[in-house]
Amino acid sequence: MSELGELDRPGTPNSPGAWDESSEEWLMATAETDAPDTETTAQDTRARARTAVPSTRTARRGTADPVKALMHRHRELCERAVDPLEIAAGLEAHGVTDRTAARFRHRDVFSLAEEMYARVSRDAETAPRPTPPTAPRVRADWVLLSLLPGALCAATVTGLHLTEGRVRLAVATLGALAVALAVRAALARGPLSPRSHPAPPGTYASHTPASTRAWTYWLLAYALLGDDLLTAALTGGLDGFPAAAGDLATAPVLALTAACAPAAWCAHLFARGARRKLAASRGLADFTAAVKPLLLGTFALFLCTLAALTAVSGTVLREPAAHTTTVTLGALLLLARLLTAHGFTHAPAVLLGAAAATEAAALATAFASHLPGCAFLAVPVDAVVAAWGAAGIPAAACAGAALVLLLHATRTLTRASAHAMPGEAG
Repeated sequence: MSELGELDRPGTPNSPGAWDESSEEWLMATAETDAPDTETTAQDTRARARTAVPSTRTARRGTADPVKALMHRHRELCERAVDPLEIAAGLEAHGVTDRTAARFRHRDVFSLAEEMYARVSRDAETAPRPTPPTAPRVRADWVLLSLLPGALCAATVTGLHLTEGRVRLAVATLGALAVALAVRAALARGPLSPRSHPAPPGTYASHTPASTRAWTYWLLAYALLGDDLLTAALTGGLDGFPAAAGDLATAPVLALTAACAPAAWCAHLFARGARRKLAASRGLADFTAAVKPLLLGTFALFLCTLAALTAVSGTVLREPAAHTTTVTLGALLLLARLLTAHGFTHAPAVLLGAAAATEAAALATAFASHLPGCAFLAVPVDAVVAAWGAAGIPAAACAGAALVLLLHATRTLTRASAHAMPGEAG
């Protein structure tokens, strides 16, 4: 039977041990009588049930405590929980719904979790648990770290415009390395850090997969070089590709690195608001309905901020703003990071990889079209570029991936289990 089916049937708990003598006797008796015997027929089972077992089984089942049975089944969750909200989130992650809670004589999962939390202290005779933090707090370290990538990128771009030749190449190399390290440090602390949000039960581990980092680097590199490289490939090779670092499109990258700070703030606001709504909710459906507008509002706030940063970067650097490419890529990166920070790492890795693969395929077909008899390979890319320009390829790839991630986030980040133990930012 599936785990959900077991939870819906308050029968025999299968966790080891018991918390008192009477529950242990009930646990052992029901485990023995409920266990299937493949070597006996149904008639033998009924005959045996009419002999010695029935009186004990009936008596014990008449006084059985279904809540205690559920506590045995989720003993580890109950023992490590620091408040009833964490038990409610854990039960939800294991498939317990408000309808299931009614079978345990409770109106919703939150009410059931409150009783389980109260009875853990009484049954296990443990000391009172510390009061958990109500919401993540702002810390100076992650605030400064979130500002560092944008500052280093601005310094690098300034250096590129003030230098020439080999010095410019050295500035570009060192600047790219410094910005990459700063971004990694910013993502390692604060609201965007996986350590701030332990993985919900049944999800992937709370860390950033190597594939996610690799796809992110590719997408950022394409934002810097991809459009010019694709244009050069379609127009006859690398002759049109900008040889000087100062000719690169640096405005999108500057806007994206500067957006690390608003991304961290938006993630902080979302985590703080979700924690407050979790404390005020009285049911899983109520919590989802309350958090979904918060998630969408936070996402819209980030997009508006990124659009403003893109416009400022284009104006200061006197480059095309590239709003569509920059905003769609920023939206994709933010959603991927929010999901990863809350322990949902699989979907971000897949969607980031899909967007990167689309861009790589466009470049590959554009270059391969110069081989004898392969001109037809560039027809789809030529059609897109003719209609929307070279920026249409990354914009379409990132927008499609971001839309799928947004739909996924509205299903996962609006669950109580995604905010079970928010911890402090950093």
